[in-house]
Amino acid sequence: MPRDTNTHGDIFGGWLMSQMDLAGGVAAGQRAKGRIVTVAVEKMVFHLPVKVGNVVSCYADVIKVGRTSITVKIEVWAQRHDDLDEPAKVTEGIFTYVALDKNRRPRAVK
Repeated sequence: MPRDTNTHGDIFGGWLMSQMDLAGGVAAGQRAKGRIVTVAVEKMVFHLPVKVGNVVSCYADVIKVGRTSITVKIEVWAQRHDDLDEPAKVTEGIFTYVALDKNRRPRAVK
């Protein structure tokens, strides 16, 4: 949507980051078998701009499980409307989530 872009037609990094957080949250929640919250984002790298009309796919991989935390590597690939055969990695980052109990306190990941 226009509100999600800059004047050059590139998608704002913050919008893309929120999509990554959603994807990582699904992976972390499945691994934790319950509620999780985002506690950190590190090593965020934007390789290429995402243009309006690109199809964006987020891929999440659990890379570490601590006592209460789950670390997820997330990559975003874009299918450009002018190059339908070659998707491009546009950004990647490492997100850390913490599992919560019913009182919203950290709990052990099983």
